Amino acid sequence: MLVTSSLSRTILAAATAAALAGCASSASSASSAPPASPASSAASSASTGAAGSQFPVTVTASNGTVTIKARPARIVSLAPTATEDLYAVGAGSQVVAVDQDSDYPATAPVTKLSGLTPNLEAIAKYRPDLVVASQNSGGLVSGLTRLGIPVLIEPAVTSLDGAYQQIDQIGQATGHLTAAQKVTAAMKTQIAATVRHAGSSHPSVTYYWELTANPYYSVTSATFIGQIVALFGLKNIADAADKASDGGYPQLSEEYIVKAQPQIIFLADNQAADGGQTPAVVAKRPGWSAIPAVKDHEVIGLNDDIASRWGPRLPQLVAEIAQAVEQASR
Repeated sequence: MLVTSSLSRTILAAATAAALAGCASSASSASSAPPASPASSAASSASTGAAGSQFPVTVTASNGTVTIKARPARIVSLAPTATEDLYAVGAGSQVVAVDQDSDYPATAPVTKLSGLTPNLEAIAKYRPDLVVASQNSGGLVSGLTRLGIPVLIEPAVTSLDGAYQQIDQIGQATGHLTAAQKVTAAMKTQIAATVRHAGSSHPSVTYYWELTANPYYSVTSATFIGQIVALFGLKNIADAADKASDGGYPQLSEEYIVKAQPQIIFLADNQAADGGQTPAVVAKRPGWSAIPAVKDHEVIGLNDDIASRWGPRLPQLVAEIAQAVEQASR
């Protein structure tokens, strides 16, 4: 998946920093090439992007107000979701480099760059006129700003509306606002249709969402993932165990999970890089064979990439959840 779930690493590190202080990070490769000034920094007159976006354009990202003087021709993405957003809105031909965790789409120019431990010299080597990242690590914004390179920080979102807004903002910043709006409109339509088909009220159906195993970290209804599942009106077993210090990502004991008897188990850690917790592995855990989800074959191995990002493939995640809900409701 994000080759080790970048969203899982990000949310767990942010919400349960003390417990997960050892989350993986990768060092970026250094470059001996001197930093080059981006082409856009010299642009002074307004220009029009391919999809009608007017430049210069000013957007308000997580790191504040950012002005992009001309349609960026050389974009570096340091976050898997941002990479997906860029390609979805039609800016793929402008992307010259993406971080080591950006594995979708397959055509993205993957490098050794890291969004977790960014190397400013290595990033500048690509002569970007726009950098998009999910966090301001290692002085990323201040360092690149000194080089005249605009940076957009687009962090993990807390709602579907937040995901749509990020896609639209990336479209605006890259000259593809119209295309971005079409992407988000299609996402909304697909998600609404899926929820309508599966039903939005299943209060008797309980679920457990597994981020990691040993220790078992889950999500509450207050999180982004929890809100997505809540579209179907399910009951989250993690809610009763949540404490203020958990930030919505409580650690659950095996005893708690078994006692809660969830009817659906969603695995966001089933790929090898994320722990390999497949339905077969879950069924062999001591005591878990008595859980309804295991007995009824309702242990769902999600696409870990989609389950850990908040970009244009969200309708696919909603469809995976809907399928499980429909089966559990029969």
